[in-house]
Amino acid sequence: MTARSGAMHVARNRRTYVAKSGEQRVYESVLVRRTYRDGGKVRHETLANLSALPAGAVAAIEATLKGERLVPAGQAVTITGSLPHGHVAAVHAMAAKLGLPALLGPAGWQRDLALALVISRVVKPGSKLSTLTWWGDTTLGADLGVAGATADDIYAAMDWLEDRQDAIEAELARRHLSPAANPARMALFDLSSSWLEGSHCPLAARGYSRDGKKGKLQIEYGLLTDRAGRPVAVRVFPGNTGDPAAFTQIVDVVRDKFGLGKMVMVGDRGMITSARIAALNQAGDGTARPDPYGWITALRAPAIKKLMADDGPLQLSLSGEQDLAEITSGDFPGERLVACRNPALAADRARKREDLLQATEKLLAPIAARAAAGRLAGAAAIGVEVGKVISKYKTGKHFAVTITDDSLTVERRQDQIDAEAALDGFYVLRTPIPASQLDGPAVVTAYKNLKYVERDFRHIKSDDLDLRPVFHRLEERVRAHVLICMLACYLTWHLRRAWAPLTFTDQDPPAPGNPVAPARRSAAAQAKASAQRDPAGRPYRSFRGLLEHLATLTRNQVRFTGTHASTDMLTEPTSGQRQAFDLIGAPIPLTLK
Repeated sequence: MTARSGAMHVARNRRTYVAKSGEQRVYESVLVRRTYRDGGKVRHETLANLSALPAGAVAAIEATLKGERLVPAGQAVTITGSLPHGHVAAVHAMAAKLGLPALLGPAGWQRDLALALVISRVVKPGSKLSTLTWWGDTTLGADLGVAGATADDIYAAMDWLEDRQDAIEAELARRHLSPAANPARMALFDLSSSWLEGSHCPLAARGYSRDGKKGKLQIEYGLLTDRAGRPVAVRVFPGNTGDPAAFTQIVDVVRDKFGLGKMVMVGDRGMITSARIAALNQAGDGTARPDPYGWITALRAPAIKKLMADDGPLQLSLSGEQDLAEITSGDFPGERLVACRNPALAADRARKREDLLQATEKLLAPIAARAAAGRLAGAAAIGVEVGKVISKYKTGKHFAVTITDDSLTVERRQDQIDAEAALDGFYVLRTPIPASQLDGPAVVTAYKNLKYVERDFRHIKSDDLDLRPVFHRLEERVRAHVLICMLACYLTWHLRRAWAPLTFTDQDPPAPGNPVAPARRSAAAQAKASAQRDPAGRPYRSFRGLLEHLATLTRNQVRFTGTHASTDMLTEPTSGQRQAFDLIGAPIPLTLK
Protein backbone atom coordinates (compact mmCIF):
# COMPACT_ATOMS: atom_id res chain seq x y z
CA MET A 1 0.00 0.00 0.00
CA THR A 2 1.38 3.37 -0.97
CA ALA A 3 2.07 5.64 2.02
CA ARG A 4 0.25 8.91 1.78
CA SER A 5 1.48 12.22 3.14
CA GLY A 6 -0.64 15.12 4.28
CA ALA A 7 -1.60 17.24 7.29
CA MET A 8 -3.48 15.55 10.08
CA HIS A 9 -6.29 17.29 11.91
CA VAL A 10 -9.23 16.67 14.22
CA ALA A 11 -12.59 16.70 12.49
CA ARG A 12 -15.94 16.91 14.28
CA ASN A 13 -18.92 15.53 12.42
CA ARG A 14 -22.43 16.22 13.64
CA ARG A 15 -25.35 14.06 12.63
CA THR A 16 -28.97 14.78 13.47
CA TYR A 17 -31.94 12.48 13.11
CA VAL A 18 -35.46 12.18 14.49
CA ALA A 19 -36.36 9.10 16.50
CA LYS A 20 -39.68 7.25 16.17
CA SER A 21 -40.82 9.06 19.31
CA GLY A 22 -40.34 12.35 17.50
CA GLU A 23 -37.37 13.37 19.67
CA GLN A 24 -34.55 15.06 17.78
CA ARG A 25 -31.12 13.66 18.62
CA VAL A 26 -27.66 14.95 17.74
CA TYR A 27 -24.57 12.75 17.58
CA GLU A 28 -21.03 14.02 17.22
CA SER A 29 -18.06 11.93 16.13
CA VAL A 30 -14.52 13.14 16.65
CA LEU A 31 -12.03 11.75 14.13
CA VAL A 32 -8.35 12.14 13.36
CA ARG A 33 -8.03 12.57 9.63
CA ARG A 34 -5.28 13.06 7.06
CA THR A 35 -5.99 15.22 4.01
CA TYR A 36 -4.20 14.47 0.73
CA ARG A 37 -4.59 14.97 -3.01
CA ASP A 38 -5.44 12.18 -5.37
CA GLY A 39 -4.93 13.56 -8.81
CA GLY A 40 -7.08 16.65 -8.90
CA LYS A 41 -9.25 15.70 -5.96
CA VAL A 42 -8.89 16.26 -2.23
CA ARG A 43 -9.32 13.10 -0.24
CA HIS A 44 -9.76 12.50 3.55
CA GLU A 45 -8.40 9.42 5.31
CA THR A 46 -9.71 8.59 8.78
CA LEU A 47 -6.87 7.48 11.05
CA ALA A 48 -8.60 7.21 14.43
CA ASN A 49 -11.94 7.69 16.15
CA LEU A 50 -11.56 9.85 19.32
CA SER A 51 -15.24 10.04 20.22
CA ALA A 52 -14.83 7.91 23.34
CA LEU A 53 -11.96 10.01 24.77
CA PRO A 54 -12.45 12.70 27.44
CA ALA A 55 -12.79 16.24 26.13
CA GLY A 56 -9.47 17.25 27.70
CA ALA A 57 -7.60 14.49 25.89
CA VAL A 58 -9.25 15.44 22.58
CA ALA A 59 -8.30 19.09 23.13
CA ALA A 60 -4.66 18.11 23.82
CA ILE A 61 -4.45 16.01 20.65
CA GLU A 62 -6.04 18.78 18.62
CA ALA A 63 -3.58 21.36 20.00
CA THR A 64 -0.62 19.09 19.23
CA LEU A 65 -1.77 18.55 15.65
CA LYS A 66 -2.00 22.33 15.28
CA GLY A 67 1.67 22.61 16.18
CA GLU A 68 1.32 23.81 19.75
CA ARG A 69 3.90 22.64 22.26
CA LEU A 70 2.30 21.04 25.29
CA VAL A 71 3.99 21.07 28.67
CA PRO A 72 2.86 19.74 32.05
CA ALA A 73 0.46 22.11 33.80
CA GLY A 74 2.96 22.85 36.56
CA GLN A 75 5.55 23.95 34.03
CA ALA A 76 3.36 26.20 31.89
CA VAL A 77 4.04 29.28 34.00
CA THR A 78 6.44 30.25 36.75
CA ILE A 79 5.47 32.51 39.66
CA THR A 80 8.62 34.55 40.15
CA GLY A 81 7.25 36.68 42.99
CA SER A 82 4.15 37.25 45.11
CA LEU A 83 3.31 40.10 47.50
CA PRO A 84 0.26 40.77 49.72
CA HIS A 85 -1.75 43.48 48.03
CA GLY A 86 -5.43 43.66 48.93
CA HIS A 87 -5.14 45.22 52.39
CA VAL A 88 -2.83 48.08 51.39
CA ALA A 89 -4.76 48.60 48.15
CA ALA A 90 -8.04 49.01 50.04
CA VAL A 91 -6.64 51.43 52.62
CA HIS A 92 -4.84 53.41 49.90
CA ALA A 93 -8.09 53.57 47.90
CA MET A 94 -9.94 55.01 50.91
CA ALA A 95 -7.10 57.48 51.50
CA ALA A 96 -7.38 58.63 47.90
CA LYS A 97 -11.17 58.91 48.16
CA LEU A 98 -10.76 61.14 51.25
CA GLY A 99 -8.16 63.29 49.49
CA LEU A 100 -5.56 62.38 52.08
CA PRO A 101 -2.52 62.62 49.77
CA ALA A 102 -3.35 66.21 48.80
CA LEU A 103 -4.20 66.96 52.43
CA LEU A 104 -0.71 65.95 53.54
CA GLY A 105 1.01 68.36 51.17
CA PRO A 106 2.48 68.81 47.69
CA ALA A 107 3.41 65.72 45.70
CA GLY A 108 6.90 64.38 46.17
CA TRP A 109 9.14 61.95 48.00
CA GLN A 110 8.32 63.30 51.45
CA ARG A 111 4.57 63.04 50.88
CA ASP A 112 4.85 59.48 49.59
CA LEU A 113 6.79 58.51 52.72
CA ALA A 114 4.30 60.26 55.00
CA LEU A 115 1.35 58.61 53.24
CA ALA A 116 3.05 55.22 53.50
CA LEU A 117 3.55 55.78 57.25
CA VAL A 118 -0.14 56.58 57.75
CA ILE A 119 -1.33 53.58 55.69
CA SER A 120 1.13 51.29 57.47
CA ARG A 121 -0.17 52.45 60.84
CA VAL A 122 -3.67 51.29 59.77
CA VAL A 123 -2.64 47.99 58.17
CA LYS A 124 0.23 46.83 60.36
CA PRO A 125 1.18 49.17 63.22
CA GLY A 126 4.72 48.84 64.48
CA SER A 127 7.92 50.72 65.12
CA LYS A 128 9.27 52.88 62.32
CA LEU A 129 12.17 50.50 61.71
CA SER A 130 9.93 47.43 61.53
CA THR A 131 7.64 49.35 59.19
CA LEU A 132 10.63 50.12 56.98
CA THR A 133 11.31 46.39 56.61
CA TRP A 134 7.64 45.55 56.10
CA TRP A 135 7.33 47.89 53.11
CA GLY A 136 9.43 45.49 51.06
CA ASP A 137 7.06 42.63 51.92
CA THR A 138 3.94 44.26 50.41
CA THR A 139 3.03 46.12 47.24
CA LEU A 140 2.89 49.35 49.25
CA GLY A 141 6.66 49.79 49.20
CA ALA A 142 7.04 49.15 45.48
CA ASP A 143 4.02 51.14 44.30
CA LEU A 144 4.68 54.23 46.41
CA GLY A 145 8.40 54.02 45.68
CA VAL A 146 9.40 53.84 49.34
CA ALA A 147 10.77 50.30 49.50
CA GLY A 148 14.34 51.60 49.36
CA ALA A 149 13.88 54.24 52.07
CA THR A 150 16.25 54.45 55.02
CA ALA A 151 15.62 55.27 58.67
CA ASP A 152 16.90 58.80 58.05
CA ASP A 153 14.37 59.19 55.22
CA ILE A 154 11.55 58.22 57.57
CA TYR A 155 12.64 60.66 60.25
CA ALA A 156 12.96 63.44 57.67
CA ALA A 157 9.43 62.68 56.44
CA MET A 158 8.13 62.80 60.02
CA ASP A 159 9.75 66.22 60.49
CA TRP A 160 8.21 67.38 57.19
CA LEU A 161 4.77 66.15 58.28
CA GLU A 162 5.02 67.78 61.71
CA ASP A 163 5.80 71.12 60.07
CA ARG A 164 2.54 70.82 58.12
CA GLN A 165 0.33 69.87 61.08
CA ASP A 166 -1.41 73.24 61.37
CA ALA A 167 -2.29 73.29 57.65
CA ILE A 168 -3.55 69.69 57.72
CA GLU A 169 -5.73 70.23 60.75
CA ALA A 170 -7.06 73.56 59.46
CA GLU A 171 -8.31 71.77 56.34
CA LEU A 172 -9.90 68.99 58.42
CA ALA A 173 -11.58 71.64 60.57
CA ARG A 174 -12.91 73.33 57.41
CA ARG A 175 -14.32 70.00 56.24
CA HIS A 176 -15.94 68.91 59.49
CA LEU A 177 -16.26 71.81 61.96
CA SER A 178 -17.19 74.76 59.75
CA PRO A 179 -20.81 76.00 59.94
CA ALA A 180 -21.66 74.43 56.58
CA ALA A 181 -20.53 70.96 57.68
CA ASN A 182 -21.40 71.37 61.35
CA PRO A 183 -24.57 73.48 61.76
CA ALA A 184 -24.67 72.74 65.49
CA ARG A 185 -21.12 74.22 65.76
CA MET A 186 -20.29 71.46 68.22
CA ALA A 187 -16.88 69.89 68.87
CA LEU A 188 -15.80 67.18 71.33
CA PHE A 189 -12.50 67.20 73.22
CA ASP A 190 -10.91 64.76 75.63
CA LEU A 191 -7.45 63.99 77.00
CA SER A 192 -5.52 60.74 77.29
CA SER A 193 -1.96 59.63 78.01
CA SER A 194 0.60 57.05 76.93
CA TRP A 195 3.85 56.05 78.53
CA LEU A 196 7.31 56.47 77.04
CA GLU A 197 10.26 54.13 76.97
CA GLY A 198 13.35 56.16 77.80
CA SER A 199 13.94 59.24 79.87
CA HIS A 200 15.29 61.97 77.59
CA CYS A 201 12.17 63.33 75.88
CA PRO A 202 11.43 66.94 76.96
CA LEU A 203 7.70 66.10 77.04
CA ALA A 204 8.18 63.15 79.39
CA ALA A 205 6.83 63.72 82.90
CA ARG A 206 5.11 61.88 85.69
CA GLY A 207 1.39 62.42 85.89
CA TYR A 208 -1.95 60.70 86.18
CA SER A 209 -1.66 57.61 83.97
CA ARG A 210 -4.79 56.65 82.09
CA ASP A 211 -3.01 53.43 81.09
CA GLY A 212 -2.47 52.31 84.68
CA LYS A 213 1.31 52.42 84.17
CA LYS A 214 2.48 53.67 87.54
CA GLY A 215 6.07 54.83 87.77
CA LYS A 216 6.40 55.47 84.03
CA LEU A 217 7.15 58.78 82.37
CA GLN A 218 4.37 59.73 79.99
CA ILE A 219 2.99 62.22 77.51
CA GLU A 220 -0.56 63.48 77.26
CA TYR A 221 -2.48 64.22 74.09
CA GLY A 222 -5.86 65.77 73.50
CA LEU A 223 -8.10 64.74 70.61
CA LEU A 224 -10.55 67.14 68.99
CA THR A 225 -13.39 65.62 66.95
CA ASP A 226 -16.67 66.57 65.39
CA ARG A 227 -19.88 65.48 67.14
CA ALA A 228 -19.71 62.01 65.49
CA GLY A 229 -16.19 61.37 66.78
CA ARG A 230 -14.38 61.98 63.46
CA PRO A 231 -10.82 63.11 64.37
CA VAL A 232 -9.94 66.66 63.37
CA ALA A 233 -6.91 67.71 65.42
CA VAL A 234 -4.57 66.44 68.11
CA ARG A 235 -2.26 68.20 70.51
CA VAL A 236 0.56 66.71 72.56
CA PHE A 237 1.31 67.99 76.07
CA PRO A 238 3.85 67.23 78.78
CA GLY A 239 2.89 64.23 80.89
CA ASN A 240 1.92 66.32 83.92
CA THR A 241 -0.52 68.63 82.09
CA GLY A 242 -3.92 68.98 83.72
CA ASP A 243 -7.21 68.68 81.87
CA PRO A 244 -8.12 72.38 82.23
CA ALA A 245 -4.80 73.57 80.75
CA ALA A 246 -5.23 71.24 77.77
CA PHE A 247 -8.76 72.53 77.24
CA THR A 248 -7.54 76.13 77.18
CA GLN A 249 -4.96 75.32 74.52
CA ILE A 250 -7.38 73.49 72.24
CA VAL A 251 -9.86 76.38 72.46
CA ASP A 252 -7.10 78.74 71.34
CA VAL A 253 -6.37 76.42 68.41
CA VAL A 254 -10.03 76.24 67.33
CA ARG A 255 -10.61 79.97 67.73
CA ASP A 256 -7.32 81.42 66.46
CA LYS A 257 -5.85 78.86 64.06
CA PHE A 258 -9.07 77.47 62.64
CA GLY A 259 -10.89 80.79 62.75
CA LEU A 260 -14.10 79.29 64.11
CA GLY A 261 -16.34 81.43 66.31
CA LYS A 262 -19.39 80.71 68.45
CA MET A 263 -18.50 77.04 68.89
CA VAL A 264 -19.97 74.72 71.52
CA MET A 265 -17.16 72.80 73.21
CA VAL A 266 -18.08 69.52 74.95
CA GLY A 267 -15.67 68.27 77.60
CA ASP A 268 -15.65 65.96 80.59
CA ARG A 269 -15.97 67.00 84.22
CA GLY A 270 -12.72 68.38 85.58
CA MET A 271 -11.77 69.76 82.18
CA ILE A 272 -14.18 72.68 81.78
CA THR A 273 -13.86 74.12 85.28
CA SER A 274 -15.44 77.29 86.61
CA ALA A 275 -12.12 79.10 86.24
CA ARG A 276 -11.82 78.02 82.59
CA ILE A 277 -15.42 79.02 81.94
CA ALA A 278 -14.76 82.49 83.34
CA ALA A 279 -11.75 82.92 81.06
CA LEU A 280 -13.25 81.17 78.02
CA ASN A 281 -14.72 84.26 76.39
CA GLN A 282 -12.31 86.88 77.66
CA ALA A 283 -9.68 88.45 75.43
CA GLY A 284 -6.13 89.02 76.65
CA ASP A 285 -7.02 92.53 77.82
CA GLY A 286 -9.96 91.25 79.88
CA THR A 287 -12.68 92.42 77.49
CA ALA A 288 -15.44 90.14 76.24
CA ARG A 289 -14.84 88.36 72.95
CA PRO A 290 -17.21 89.14 70.06
CA ASP A 291 -17.59 85.44 69.17
CA PRO A 292 -18.48 83.81 72.53
CA TYR A 293 -18.09 80.07 72.92
CA GLY A 294 -20.66 77.80 74.52
CA TRP A 295 -19.82 74.64 76.41
CA ILE A 296 -21.31 71.48 77.90
CA THR A 297 -19.76 69.68 80.83
CA ALA A 298 -20.70 67.92 84.07
CA LEU A 299 -20.51 68.82 87.75
CA ARG A 300 -18.18 67.04 90.10
CA ALA A 301 -19.42 65.04 93.09
CA PRO A 302 -19.00 67.84 95.72
CA ALA A 303 -21.17 70.20 93.67
CA ILE A 304 -23.80 67.50 93.22
CA LYS A 305 -23.81 66.85 96.96
CA LYS A 306 -24.40 70.53 97.56
CA LEU A 307 -27.38 70.50 95.21
CA MET A 308 -28.81 67.53 97.13
CA ALA A 309 -28.20 68.94 100.61
CA ASP A 310 -31.03 70.30 102.73
CA ASP A 311 -33.79 69.23 100.35
CA GLY A 312 -32.00 70.97 97.51
CA PRO A 313 -33.28 71.21 93.94
CA LEU A 314 -31.65 67.99 92.77
CA GLN A 315 -33.14 65.84 95.51
CA LEU A 316 -36.62 67.15 94.82
CA SER A 317 -36.44 67.06 91.04
CA LEU A 318 -35.73 63.42 90.36
CA SER A 319 -37.99 60.90 91.97
CA GLY A 320 -39.98 57.85 90.99
CA GLU A 321 -39.71 57.11 87.32
CA GLN A 322 -38.44 60.53 86.27
CA ASP A 323 -34.80 60.39 85.14
CA LEU A 324 -34.18 63.83 83.59
CA ALA A 325 -35.03 67.29 84.86
CA GLU A 326 -33.80 70.83 84.46
CA ILE A 327 -33.03 72.65 87.67
CA THR A 328 -31.60 76.01 88.64
CA SER A 329 -29.18 77.05 91.34
CA GLY A 330 -27.88 80.40 92.52
CA ASP A 331 -24.38 78.91 92.49
CA PHE A 332 -24.55 78.73 88.70
CA PRO A 333 -26.10 81.97 87.48
CA GLY A 334 -26.95 82.17 83.79
CA GLU A 335 -26.54 78.41 83.36
CA ARG A 336 -28.90 75.54 82.78
CA LEU A 337 -28.44 72.45 84.93
CA VAL A 338 -29.72 69.18 83.49
CA ALA A 339 -29.97 66.53 86.19
CA CYS A 340 -30.01 62.88 85.14
CA ARG A 341 -30.47 59.62 87.00
CA ASN A 342 -29.61 56.29 85.43
CA PRO A 343 -31.06 53.41 87.50
CA ALA A 344 -28.95 50.79 85.69
CA LEU A 345 -25.80 52.75 86.46
CA ALA A 346 -26.90 53.16 90.09
CA ALA A 347 -27.38 49.41 90.51
CA ASP A 348 -24.02 48.69 88.90
CA ARG A 349 -22.16 51.12 91.15
CA ALA A 350 -23.87 49.75 94.25
CA ARG A 351 -22.83 46.23 93.30
CA LYS A 352 -19.24 47.25 92.63
CA ARG A 353 -19.02 49.18 95.91
CA GLU A 354 -20.23 46.18 97.89
CA ASP A 355 -17.76 43.90 96.10
CA LEU A 356 -14.86 46.25 96.91
CA LEU A 357 -15.92 46.64 100.53
CA GLN A 358 -16.05 42.88 100.95
CA ALA A 359 -12.68 42.49 99.25
CA THR A 360 -11.14 44.99 101.66
CA GLU A 361 -12.67 43.23 104.67
CA LYS A 362 -11.25 39.96 103.38
CA LEU A 363 -7.75 41.49 103.32
CA LEU A 364 -8.11 42.90 106.85
CA ALA A 365 -9.57 39.76 108.44
CA PRO A 366 -6.26 37.78 108.56
CA ILE A 367 -4.53 40.76 110.20
CA ALA A 368 -7.23 40.92 112.89
CA ALA A 369 -6.90 37.15 113.41
CA ARG A 370 -3.12 37.39 113.81
CA ALA A 371 -3.50 40.19 116.34
CA ALA A 372 -6.11 38.24 118.33
CA ALA A 373 -3.90 35.14 118.34
CA GLY A 374 -0.86 37.11 119.52
CA ARG A 375 1.14 36.49 116.33
CA LEU A 376 1.11 40.21 115.60
CA ALA A 377 1.61 42.56 118.53
CA GLY A 378 1.99 46.29 118.96
CA ALA A 379 -0.23 49.04 117.63
CA ALA A 380 2.53 50.29 115.34
CA ALA A 381 3.17 46.87 113.79
CA ILE A 382 -0.55 46.23 113.34
CA GLY A 383 -0.98 49.70 111.80
CA VAL A 384 1.79 49.00 109.27
CA GLU A 385 0.06 45.80 108.13
CA VAL A 386 -3.30 47.56 107.88
CA GLY A 387 -1.78 50.38 105.85
CA LYS A 388 -0.49 47.91 103.27
CA VAL A 389 -3.93 46.68 102.29
CA ILE A 390 -6.68 49.08 103.32
CA SER A 391 -6.21 51.40 100.33
CA LYS A 392 -5.80 48.67 97.72
CA TYR A 393 -9.40 49.00 96.54
CA LYS A 394 -9.73 52.70 97.46
CA THR A 395 -12.35 52.01 100.13
CA GLY A 396 -10.38 52.96 103.24
CA LYS A 397 -12.54 56.04 103.80
CA HIS A 398 -15.54 53.76 104.39
CA PHE A 399 -14.00 51.93 107.39
CA ALA A 400 -13.48 52.94 111.00
CA VAL A 401 -10.31 51.17 112.15
CA THR A 402 -9.45 50.82 115.85
CA ILE A 403 -5.99 49.52 116.68
CA THR A 404 -4.58 48.58 120.08
CA ASP A 405 -1.42 46.70 120.99
CA ASP A 406 -3.23 43.37 120.76
CA SER A 407 -6.33 43.91 118.66
CA LEU A 408 -7.70 45.24 115.39
CA THR A 409 -11.34 46.22 115.00
CA VAL A 410 -12.78 47.19 111.62
CA GLU A 411 -16.29 48.56 111.17
CA ARG A 412 -18.03 50.04 108.17
CA ARG A 413 -18.96 53.71 108.27
CA GLN A 414 -22.45 53.01 107.08
CA ASP A 415 -23.65 56.61 107.18
CA GLN A 416 -20.80 57.62 104.88
CA ILE A 417 -21.47 54.69 102.58
CA ASP A 418 -25.15 55.62 102.42
CA ALA A 419 -24.28 59.23 101.63
CA GLU A 420 -22.12 58.14 98.71
CA ALA A 421 -24.74 55.65 97.56
CA ALA A 422 -27.29 58.46 97.40
CA LEU A 423 -25.33 59.86 94.44
CA ASP A 424 -25.25 56.57 92.53
CA GLY A 425 -26.55 56.99 89.02
CA PHE A 426 -26.79 60.78 89.31
CA TYR A 427 -24.96 63.23 87.11
CA VAL A 428 -25.65 66.87 86.44
CA LEU A 429 -24.74 68.65 83.21
CA ARG A 430 -24.17 72.40 82.99
CA THR A 431 -24.34 74.62 79.94
CA PRO A 432 -25.16 78.24 79.03
CA ILE A 433 -26.78 77.17 75.72
CA PRO A 434 -30.43 78.33 75.73
CA ALA A 435 -33.18 75.73 75.59
CA SER A 436 -34.41 77.21 72.30
CA GLN A 437 -31.13 76.11 70.75
CA LEU A 438 -30.57 72.84 72.64
CA ASP A 439 -33.22 71.21 74.81
CA GLY A 440 -32.51 69.02 77.83
CA PRO A 441 -32.39 65.63 76.04
CA ALA A 442 -30.12 67.13 73.35
CA VAL A 443 -27.73 68.39 76.04
CA VAL A 444 -27.54 64.88 77.48
CA THR A 445 -26.96 63.36 74.04
CA ALA A 446 -24.20 65.87 73.26
CA TYR A 447 -22.39 65.10 76.50
CA LYS A 448 -22.74 61.33 76.06
CA ASN A 449 -21.23 61.68 72.57
CA LEU A 450 -17.87 61.93 74.36
CA LYS A 451 -18.01 58.14 74.16
CA TYR A 452 -16.98 58.55 70.52
CA VAL A 453 -13.74 60.23 71.56
CA GLU A 454 -13.12 57.46 74.07
CA ARG A 455 -13.70 54.95 71.26
CA ASP A 456 -11.13 56.80 69.12
CA PHE A 457 -8.64 56.61 71.97
CA ARG A 458 -9.18 52.85 72.17
CA HIS A 459 -8.53 52.53 68.44
CA ILE A 460 -5.45 54.76 68.62
CA LYS A 461 -3.92 53.16 71.69
CA SER A 462 -4.65 49.48 71.38
CA ASP A 463 -7.38 48.16 69.06
CA ASP A 464 -6.04 49.33 65.70
CA LEU A 465 -3.12 51.74 65.72
CA ASP A 466 -0.96 50.78 68.71
CA LEU A 467 0.31 54.26 69.57
CA ARG A 468 1.83 53.14 72.86
CA PRO A 469 4.47 52.95 74.14
CA VAL A 470 6.31 55.88 72.57
CA PHE A 471 10.01 55.33 71.83
CA HIS A 472 10.96 58.68 70.28
CA ARG A 473 13.19 61.06 72.22
CA LEU A 474 12.89 64.32 70.26
CA GLU A 475 9.84 66.44 70.96
CA GLU A 476 9.01 67.02 67.28
CA ARG A 477 9.24 63.27 66.57
CA VAL A 478 6.81 62.50 69.39
CA ARG A 479 4.37 65.06 67.98
CA ALA A 480 4.78 63.62 64.47
CA HIS A 481 4.19 60.08 65.79
CA VAL A 482 0.94 61.13 67.47
CA LEU A 483 -0.13 63.07 64.35
CA ILE A 484 0.43 59.98 62.18
CA CYS A 485 -1.74 57.97 64.57
CA MET A 486 -4.46 60.64 64.45
CA LEU A 487 -4.47 60.64 60.63
CA ALA A 488 -4.58 56.83 60.67
CA CYS A 489 -7.53 57.07 63.07
CA TYR A 490 -9.22 59.41 60.58
CA LEU A 491 -8.77 56.73 57.90
CA THR A 492 -9.93 53.97 60.24
CA TRP A 493 -13.02 55.94 61.22
CA HIS A 494 -14.18 56.00 57.58
CA LEU A 495 -13.13 52.42 56.84
CA ARG A 496 -15.02 51.04 59.83
CA ARG A 497 -18.19 52.80 58.74
CA ALA A 498 -17.83 51.68 55.11
CA TRP A 499 -17.09 48.06 56.03
CA ALA A 500 -19.79 47.75 58.67
CA PRO A 501 -21.78 45.25 56.50
CA LEU A 502 -18.78 42.89 56.52
CA THR A 503 -17.92 43.19 60.21
CA PHE A 504 -19.64 42.92 63.56
CA THR A 505 -20.04 46.71 63.67
CA ASP A 506 -23.58 47.89 64.29
CA GLN A 507 -24.57 49.54 61.01
CA ASP A 508 -27.71 51.26 62.29
CA PRO A 509 -27.65 51.61 66.08
CA PRO A 510 -31.13 52.51 67.29
CA ALA A 511 -31.70 56.08 68.39
CA PRO A 512 -32.50 55.89 72.10
CA GLY A 513 -35.93 57.12 73.04
CA ASN A 514 -34.49 58.09 76.40
CA PRO A 515 -31.03 59.74 76.19
CA VAL A 516 -30.26 58.82 79.81
CA ALA A 517 -30.77 55.09 79.22
CA PRO A 518 -27.77 52.95 78.23
CA ALA A 519 -27.13 52.57 74.50
CA ARG A 520 -28.26 49.31 72.93
CA ARG A 521 -27.24 47.38 69.85
CA SER A 522 -29.71 46.96 67.03
CA ALA A 523 -31.47 43.67 66.36
CA ALA A 524 -29.45 43.35 63.13
CA ALA A 525 -26.17 43.63 65.04
CA GLN A 526 -27.31 41.05 67.57
CA ALA A 527 -28.26 38.75 64.71
CA LYS A 528 -24.76 39.18 63.26
CA ALA A 529 -23.17 38.19 66.54
CA SER A 530 -25.44 35.18 66.82
CA ALA A 531 -25.23 33.87 63.25
CA GLN A 532 -21.54 34.68 62.70
CA ARG A 533 -22.17 34.44 58.93
CA ASP A 534 -24.04 36.56 56.41
CA PRO A 535 -26.90 35.23 54.24
CA ALA A 536 -24.38 34.20 51.56
CA GLY A 537 -22.53 32.03 54.07
CA ARG A 538 -19.49 34.31 54.39
CA PRO A 539 -18.14 34.83 57.91
CA TYR A 540 -18.41 38.22 59.58
CA ARG A 541 -15.03 39.47 60.68
CA SER A 542 -13.52 42.00 63.01
CA PHE A 543 -11.98 45.07 61.42
CA ARG A 544 -8.49 43.63 61.90
CA GLY A 545 -9.65 40.23 60.65
CA LEU A 546 -11.02 41.81 57.47
CA LEU A 547 -7.68 43.48 56.77
CA GLU A 548 -5.95 40.13 57.24
CA HIS A 549 -8.39 38.51 54.81
CA LEU A 550 -7.73 41.25 52.25
CA ALA A 551 -4.01 40.53 52.57
CA THR A 552 -4.60 37.12 50.97
CA LEU A 553 -5.37 38.95 47.72
CA THR A 554 -1.83 38.91 46.33
CA ARG A 555 -0.15 40.39 43.28
CA ASN A 556 1.94 37.79 41.49
CA GLN A 557 4.75 38.11 38.97
CA VAL A 558 4.06 35.49 36.30
CA ARG A 559 6.50 34.29 33.61
CA PHE A 560 5.20 32.01 30.87
CA THR A 561 7.27 29.08 29.64
CA GLY A 562 9.47 29.98 26.70
CA THR A 563 9.52 33.73 27.47
CA HIS A 564 11.79 35.96 29.52
CA ALA A 565 9.32 38.73 30.36
CA SER A 566 7.11 38.72 33.46
CA THR A 567 3.65 40.17 33.91
CA ASP A 568 1.73 41.13 37.05
CA MET A 569 -1.50 39.27 37.83
CA LEU A 570 -3.81 39.35 40.84
CA THR A 571 -5.14 36.25 42.46
CA GLU A 572 -8.85 35.72 41.91
CA PRO A 573 -10.53 37.80 44.65
CA THR A 574 -13.11 36.25 46.94
CA SER A 575 -16.63 37.62 47.00
CA GLY A 576 -15.88 39.22 50.37
CA GLN A 577 -12.81 40.96 48.98
CA ARG A 578 -14.81 42.26 46.02
CA GLN A 579 -17.48 43.58 48.34
CA ALA A 580 -14.89 45.31 50.55
CA PHE A 581 -13.73 47.35 47.56
CA ASP A 582 -17.30 47.92 46.36
CA LEU A 583 -18.22 49.37 49.76
CA ILE A 584 -15.48 52.00 49.50
CA GLY A 585 -16.45 52.77 45.91
CA ALA A 586 -13.22 51.61 44.27
CA PRO A 587 -12.26 48.87 41.79
CA ILE A 588 -9.59 46.39 42.78
CA PRO A 589 -6.44 47.99 41.37
CA LEU A 590 -3.45 46.13 39.96
CA THR A 591 -1.17 48.86 41.30
CA LEU A 592 -1.68 51.60 43.89
CA LYS A 593 -0.61 54.44 41.60
